Amino acid sequence: MFKRVLALIIKELQALLGDPQSRNLLFLPVILQTALFPFAVTLDVQNNTLAVLNQDAGQASVELMQRFSRAEAFTHFLRLDGEKALRNTINNQDALIVLYFPVDFSRNILAGRSSSIQAIVDGRRSNSGQIALGYIQTMVQSYNDELPGASPGQAVISKLVVRHWFNPNLDYKYFTLPCLVAIITTTSVLTITALSIAREREQGTFEQLLVSPLTPGMIMLGKTIPAILVATVQGTMILLAAIFIFQIPFKGNLVLLYFSMICYALALAGFGLLISSVCSTQQQAFLGGFAFMMPAILLSGYASPVEYMPGWLQAATFINPLKHFIIVVKGIFLKDVSVAFVLQNTWPLILIAIVTLTSANWIFRKQIA
Repeated sequence: MFKRVLALIIKELQALLGDPQSRNLLFLPVILQTALFPFAVTLDVQNNTLAVLNQDAGQASVELMQRFSRAEAFTHFLRLDGEKALRNTINNQDALIVLYFPVDFSRNILAGRSSSIQAIVDGRRSNSGQIALGYIQTMVQSYNDELPGASPGQAVISKLVVRHWFNPNLDYKYFTLPCLVAIITTTSVLTITALSIAREREQGTFEQLLVSPLTPGMIMLGKTIPAILVATVQGTMILLAAIFIFQIPFKGNLVLLYFSMICYALALAGFGLLISSVCSTQQQAFLGGFAFMMPAILLSGYASPVEYMPGWLQAATFINPLKHFIIVVKGIFLKDVSVAFVLQNTWPLILIAIVTLTSANWIFRKQIA
């Protein structure tokens, strides 16, 4: 069995890599997109969540909190009860910004001394964080101007101390390049697997596969592994470029990254083979792959955060493998997430792979029966 599947894998790799034009189409777009995406892609921001940890509870902090909660820029407002909740809120992306009022904030204001508010911004969403932080600074400055007699000797808020977690310099490449690992591997795996069986039909070799000593399951396996290998090579190219060319620190575990990448490639291969098994020509398969890929990117959280979407659409994103992998790859890249976090976001990929590969195998068996 192993030798038969290996022979099919070698045949697929020769079809992909034997032609110089095919090799160029597999790897030159990776280089081009890695070079362009970090500079060309920007995101807008709306419907932010603001969290506040108020250890003061005096008049000044309460008044500012009321202003923040009524601001149109923040549609969700969270009150935190401790520093542990603050850290979890940022780690879990439950809020874009957390404001921290120290215990002596109002007391300093009443005593005529300057006081500070600390803003902790999720640097993984640097563009959104900068815009939202501008709203905060505007409201703080407005309150500052309204204090009684804002002149020397009177109480003022002297500064807003800002810290950006996971992306200290607010470099948008910190967001783009980890996501690019997911997007480019999506294109390659989906295209390779979607065209595989349709190509056999067009070239007239499909019947030869049927009379070979390969079972439908072996054929599916032989079509899946080459796509996973290509995706792994492409993902490694982007990873190396991100670390050594764009100087983005890799804080996570390589084993977890490649484990999640393989799970993701399996889920994509399942969709690709499902498309290929119901298409008669490569043109149909290509259009089917494109029809899947565009909604997958739009619903992945890359173009706009999933939490900004309607509730029914957020639920629908569960079947989108790209959404789960983007969460994992950003977490591994930027903040060294735990094994439990990776498993929490890869089990949907494994489930999707099981369902799609089983469905593709069933359709394939039905067609040759």
